Amino acid sequence: MRAVGGPVQVRTVGEELGLQVEVRGKLEPLRAKLVKLADRGWLRKLGDGRFTPRL
Repeated sequence: MRAVGGPVQVRTVGEELGLQVEVRGKLEPLRAKLVKLADRGWLRKLGDGRFTPRL
């Protein structure tokens, strides 16, 4: 996320990790993990669903 330099969508993270982003079912577990990281304070979730690293 820091390499991008701005807020990223779950699809972008999935592409970077090599997941099949065309299949929605492959992204939902990743979305849940990112939300969990946001709840724990590692990431920040924006209102439009994108994520940014905590500064």
